[in-house]
Amino acid sequence: MRYSVTPSDLAASVMAVPPLARTADGAFSEAGNAAVLAHLREGGVTTVLYGGNALAQHWPVAVYADWLDRLQAMASDDTWLLPSVGPDAGKMMDQAAVLKTRRFPVALLVPMGAPLTHEGMGTALRRFHAECNVQLLVYIKTDGYIPAAMLGDLVAEGVVFGVKYAVPRQPGEADPYLAAIVDAIGADRVISGFGEPPAIPHMLDDGLAGFTAGCVCIAPSMSMALLEALKRGDRAEAERLLRPMQALEALRGGHGEIRVLHDAISHSGLGDMGPLLPPMSHVDAAHQDAIAKAARDLLAAEQDYRAAQAA
Repeated sequence: MRYSVTPSDLAASVMAVPPLARTADGAFSEAGNAAVLAHLREGGVTTVLYGGNALAQHWPVAVYADWLDRLQAMASDDTWLLPSVGPDAGKMMDQAAVLKTRRFPVALLVPMGAPLTHEGMGTALRRFHAECNVQLLVYIKTDGYIPAAMLGDLVAEGVVFGVKYAVPRQPGEADPYLAAIVDAIGADRVISGFGEPPAIPHMLDDGLAGFTAGCVCIAPSMSMALLEALKRGDRAEAERLLRPMQALEALRGGHGEIRVLHDAISHSGLGDMGPLLPPMSHVDAAHQDAIAKAARDLLAAEQDYRAAQAA
């Protein structure tokens, strides 16, 4: 596993955000998690984040160190593995004590909710970094979450590594908050945080460095090819590569991104993800056949793509 990174690493690979596989009794699943990591690596993905899709904000602190150690042991030597911390400041400090004795260069800060102030949040982030020397990738999902100028200060201080940006906008809508963040910290430190579909305008129109994704867990080769197409500025090729993912993305949008991806990976046959961590629950049985079909179709498209590339 990689122990040092630079901003250029945000553009080197799609940042895969897989679910966390658990056994029927809720324990960490060695087989399920290893299967997903192996599939990602075979598809060329070298950056893996255990964040929202893994319900990392709900991991008990009692198992936090054990689960990270298990994932770290499974990661290939060239994989950049990111844990998550938060969302609350108290939990962050408990996690800082764990990370202080391990070698994770960056951790995702999952979004905090009220009560908070910008000044108080800055204090919390600085205290976390001072405790464990781990930089933060800040996940932003709401307008004005952290002022752009404060992000600039935190990057200059070495507290913040970058931003995973996922504030929803209408197609073609101006995004002054994103523009301000890019001005403050540079586009090379900002990645799109919505998955493959919004990555196209984010990278081509806003100049962001890369993107995080869930469908990449089933179709890593195709997702990596989409990233490379966007780096070349090839919108048509990126949109062509996106088409096989759209059925699953539509289901994720309609029934919950996290739980649809969790069930989709199990249905695909790549690995058994087991039960979702509470307080999340599985998609209703009435929609499982549609999820299974979309997942299997996407995996078949991935296999066809790999075969065509190898020919």
